[in-house]
Amino acid sequence: MELLCPAGNLPALKAAIENGADAVYIGLKDDTNARHFAGLNFTEKKLQEAVSFVHQHRRKLHIAINTFAHPDGYARWQRAVDMAAQLGADALILADLAMLEYAAERYPHIERHVSVQASATNEEAINFYHRNFDVARVVLPRVLSIHQVKQLARVTPVPLEVFAFGSLCIMAEGRCYLSSYLTGESPNTVGACSPARFVRWQQTQQGLESRLNEVLIDRYQDGENAGYPTLCKGRYLVDGERYHALEEPTSLNTLELLPELLAANIASVKIEGRQRSPAYVSQVAKVWRQAIDRCIADPQNYAPQAAWMEMLGSMSEGTQTTLGAYHRKWQ
Repeated sequence: MELLCPAGNLPALKAAIENGADAVYIGLKDDTNARHFAGLNFTEKKLQEAVSFVHQHRRKLHIAINTFAHPDGYARWQRAVDMAAQLGADALILADLAMLEYAAERYPHIERHVSVQASATNEEAINFYHRNFDVARVVLPRVLSIHQVKQLARVTPVPLEVFAFGSLCIMAEGRCYLSSYLTGESPNTVGACSPARFVRWQQTQQGLESRLNEVLIDRYQDGENAGYPTLCKGRYLVDGERYHALEEPTSLNTLELLPELLAANIASVKIEGRQRSPAYVSQVAKVWRQAIDRCIADPQNYAPQAAWMEMLGSMSEGTQTTLGAYHRKWQ
């Protein structure tokens, strides 16, 4: 079972490798990846350094080019694939069908992974990608239950990757239109749930306000931790009561499911957080390395240690964790 960790910059990448990651996934410094934030991601020069460092440590580098090419910008996505392949990427994480075809034809020796943004949630979808693009892996959306994950693992020949820890999305990835509705731009096209140019923070007499395209998402009192400014995690007035109407800030944590994921032959467990700090990556990678090694050594007697859960809880959104959709008993 591979431990796949995120990196938004070189220090985070080094922190992941030094704390036990088997592979690291990154994005380029443009809108070809779904974490297109200011100050984040890799230029060509930094990508060269990243490839060199990862390969020196005999680990793998996955590059996310997982947004969908614009009608007038297709060549930019092609260049991203070319650069990643030519500089030594071990795997390309792709969602756009045209990009999958381009990578398969030009660089058949490089693994193609179906991004979570493609939202492949069933056997036929996975087999379609396998049949047409010979994909080496599919990243499953976070809307599937553990039963559904096991079921897919039994029937598909393609190795599967699941999200194991980090920010939780209640939507089917690749199919969310909330930010499009409010800003006209979506993660699939510009690589961010809340495009930076539409985000505004303002200190008022009532507290610190976060707005997206001038729509009030939340208001924080002194001492409250400000959350990521997305519509789905905002607090709204509903029938005179202010609360998280869609989703509370919380993080996914599947440490307790490790034996089941291992028994299902899940190829990779993924840590979310390319936008997070090197310190975050370091601590989370360290815990997950210990947990995976302990589980592989003795799956029957494995149990998450209290110290692991406490550490991950302290690094989580809202300092709380959940199994998310994995624990839905009706599926």
